Amino acid sequence: MKKYNKYFVLLFAMLFAISCQNEDYSFGDLSAPTNLKITAEIIGKTAAAPNGDGSGMVKFTTTGDNAISYKYAFSDGTSENAPSGIFTKRFTKTGLNTYTVTVVASGKGGVATNITAEVTVISNFRDDEAVTLLTGGSSKKWYFSASEPGHLGVGQNDSDATKNYFPNYYSAGVFEKAASPASSCLYDNELTFSLDGDQLKFELNNGGATFFNASFASVAGGSSPDDACLTYNTGAKKTVSLSPSESFVMANPNHATQTRGTTMNFSDNGFMGYYIGQSSYEILSITANRMVVRAVMGGNPALAWYHIFTTTKPSQTPPADFTKLVWSDEFNTDGAPDATKWVYDLGKGDNGWGNNEKQNYTNSATNVIVQGGSLKITAKKETSNGADYSSARLKSDGKFSFTYGKVEIKAKLPLGVGTWPAIWMLGQNYATKPWPACGEIDIMEHVGKNQDVILSTLHYPGHSGGNGNTGSKTVPNVSTEFHVYKTVWSPASVQIFADDVLIHSVPNDGSLPFNSDFFLILNVAMGGNLGGNIDPAFTQSSMEIDYIRVYQ
Repeated sequence: MKKYNKYFVLLFAMLFAISCQNEDYSFGDLSAPTNLKITAEIIGKTAAAPNGDGSGMVKFTTTGDNAISYKYAFSDGTSENAPSGIFTKRFTKTGLNTYTVTVVASGKGGVATNITAEVTVISNFRDDEAVTLLTGGSSKKWYFSASEPGHLGVGQNDSDATKNYFPNYYSAGVFEKAASPASSCLYDNELTFSLDGDQLKFELNNGGATFFNASFASVAGGSSPDDACLTYNTGAKKTVSLSPSESFVMANPNHATQTRGTTMNFSDNGFMGYYIGQSSYEILSITANRMVVRAVMGGNPALAWYHIFTTTKPSQTPPADFTKLVWSDEFNTDGAPDATKWVYDLGKGDNGWGNNEKQNYTNSATNVIVQGGSLKITAKKETSNGADYSSARLKSDGKFSFTYGKVEIKAKLPLGVGTWPAIWMLGQNYATKPWPACGEIDIMEHVGKNQDVILSTLHYPGHSGGNGNTGSKTVPNVSTEFHVYKTVWSPASVQIFADDVLIHSVPNDGSLPFNSDFFLILNVAMGGNLGGNIDPAFTQSSMEIDYIRVYQ
């Protein structure tokens, strides 16, 4: 739980230890800096809060005669070059702690003078849950989630609350960087977060090469105009301090659903695999096996980069295919759906099935029927049980459920703004583990206001509602032609396809709810949180399903 203290106490006692190097007149008249002085300004200090506003921030100013530049070194393992002598430091270790602050002032020819002070600060910001998720309580390895679309991306960094929290400029495709040796080193990164006592540590094993943004190629001796893998030593373990996020995202009206609000600050120029000249990363979301971070690009504050990490190293080798047909419905018998395979959800649901939907679900043949070799679920504009629209929802709950396998559904989708068809699966244990703990796999969702854009989403704790783990793909003519929607679900991953093109992939492990029986659900909703406003001219439209086949 993150906590913020309104106060911190700063006790400042300076201990001067000035040591001057001998002048080397072979390089001219070299003068060591003298008369060094440090002042400390407590941020937010007022008469009511003499020890500051609780942010843990102190603005240091160092001055001296003959000083050209300054470097601050703190006993918490962090350091910072401050040519002007001015540097604002946030102390983040929980509780009352005393730190040694050393400033190295450099003069001509590198002749240096030191000044040392002690700072005692109390700070109560903490995010214990994030530390536990990062480290597993001791040590945990993370990898770029290369099998997931958008594992690397970039977007705008400004006050536009509608676009500043996701990579709206560019998102990498699945294993995109593996296509060239100039970029494939990105997927060799192994990021280890560990605990050393109560101190969070980080180590990057880059396999010998780092993927550099072209703007920083010179750091590794490169000169390519394009991003490239360059030989680079990432150094030893870094110290990581946590602080409250101060990004544009935090000012968004919906920031609580867009960011965790915690920033990781890496010491000694530490970075998370892709070199963008930045050592601070905002955690947007984190679970036991997946993490999304955001970092403003060094030297270009108009850009924000996004990284997605997973604890299971993705592989380009596809999982073993499932070939044994264990259940199917070919919809070859006209009439009502097969009662040995399907049951109905009926009624308007509580608050529109929890999504503010506008339809009433029925078992009427005008809303659901098998006809001409396909199942037809029809949404209609008509008064039904007090609702303005009628439709149907079928499920195999209590009839058929399974763990792991391949599901193929050949379907044609309804047309019209406000329609919201879905082909999905829900954990069979939903009664004892209420949603989202039971897990949800949305194989296909489509909303008429975004015609031909197919959504595939996984919901689980930390990813409920609009925060689902989602991917999308434009598939032409989804409402005029049949397409095959497929999921391949294994202990290693959940992969979702449209016409054999991967839409979304999420690594699976024992911490997720995708390791027990799930059942199938088919429905057409109207409006609601995702479907949005309904076209007043809408009368009726159907989702047609040619077949559903489950293989193991």
